[in-house]
Amino acid sequence: MKDLSYCRHEFPSLQRTGPDNLPLVFLDGPGGSQVPASVITAITNYYLNHNANTHGQYATSRESDAVILAARTAMAAMLGAEDPSCISFGQNMTTLNFFLSQAIGRTLNPGDEIIVTELDHDANVAPWLELEERGVIIKHVPVLPSAELDLDAFRALISDRTRVIAVGWASNAVGTVNPLVQIAEWAHEAQALLVVDAVHWAPHGLIDVSPLKPDALLCSAYKFFGPHVGVLYTRPGLLATLPTLRVRPQMPEAPERIETGTLNHAALEGVVAAVDFIAAFADDPDESLRTRIRQAMAHVYHYEHELASKLYRGLGAIPDVRVWGPPVGAQDRAPTISFTVRDRSSIEVAHALGERGILAWDGDFYAVTLVDRLGLRAQGGLVRLGLAPYNTRVEIERTLNTIEDIVTP
Repeated sequence: MKDLSYCRHEFPSLQRTGPDNLPLVFLDGPGGSQVPASVITAITNYYLNHNANTHGQYATSRESDAVILAARTAMAAMLGAEDPSCISFGQNMTTLNFFLSQAIGRTLNPGDEIIVTELDHDANVAPWLELEERGVIIKHVPVLPSAELDLDAFRALISDRTRVIAVGWASNAVGTVNPLVQIAEWAHEAQALLVVDAVHWAPHGLIDVSPLKPDALLCSAYKFFGPHVGVLYTRPGLLATLPTLRVRPQMPEAPERIETGTLNHAALEGVVAAVDFIAAFADDPDESLRTRIRQAMAHVYHYEHELASKLYRGLGAIPDVRVWGPPVGAQDRAPTISFTVRDRSSIEVAHALGERGILAWDGDFYAVTLVDRLGLRAQGGLVRLGLAPYNTRVEIERTLNTIEDIVTP
């Protein structure tokens, strides 16, 4: 296993200290990772040297065109996409998914069915619920007490009227990784569109759209060291069939067909830098960008998995602490560990951690139905700890000791 914590010096924010002059422990990555200096420099460089709108007949405008193409090319490599024209950008994943769902909805008829899940972030549920006003039927895949999808129920929900299956790759709340290969097979058999929310998986494991063949896949650059930019992959030819909302002068072809207004060019410069930062974890700097991404994400997965295993086991040994989600073992799992403490609200626990320099989230993290199904609403949801390559074993030990002190003062 490659120790990736050497990258810590690349992150200016990690120099910040908290109580007792100790470094803050950033375990809030599922809500957005910290940003390395190279990304910050890239964004600043755009404003210093290239700031202009696109398609002009002068240098800075042509440079902005080049930035957009470079960002599409970088994300195509990140996702294993066929071509940069498969990559569209937007304000965030949620906004892009609303645009996508509305475009797909205009092709549906009353009685057509869409399948969503009780495990998902609401950004891959609410956009589809909006289509009920068109007479579309929304079916919900139930979640089991183990915080995993009921796959038997899932399969039974698919019918000859199923038009869209919207599912997350990994749960942002409890780290569950869904069996996407199986789900994709079901979607293809039903000739339904497969829309995958990969926001929570993109920072932690390799994405390869080629074998999976989703019709659309979404993620967010700010989860993997970049700025706030939403990313949408669509299979070749899909956007051409969709009546997207756009102004009349807008390019009607993919990938611009679903992009509205002027893109955030400086942020796209940051996207390129974020992908390059990840690729630098690879073993061979002379390989293609896609090959380096493959190598890098394997290192990221194994490094984070070891930290997550230590955290999962340690939390399970603390009295009155319950860890939610699948165990950290041989199966795929995101390095996101969520827990509750008996007779303590999650906001109380997260506040106590914050006062001690441990940055953790509390709540439902927009996985609203999951928290309700687990019966955790009255407790304020979960306390969530998320790992990134810049986290260390020492930080995990400090976090476990701090939680034990809070729970058993």
